[in-house]
Amino acid sequence: MSTEDELLQVEEDLARLRAENRELREQIGDMGATDQIEIGAMIAMADEREELIADLERRRADLRQRLQRS
Repeated sequence: MSTEDELLQVEEDLARLRAENRELREQIGDMGATDQIEIGAMIAMADEREELIADLERRRADLRQRLQRS
């Protein structure tokens, strides 16, 4: 896979994860006072996605730097 292709894949993954995370956090806000264990699990899942998004953003920056050098 070329660097350009990898960068495109990372961009697509970032867009997808951001949209999924936004939807998940909206669901949490809409749930109100329901099962606190379920809400806690959903918050933890959203936080894990935020970490993955941060990792992908770092990867994207690395790929962009690689492309600029070549």
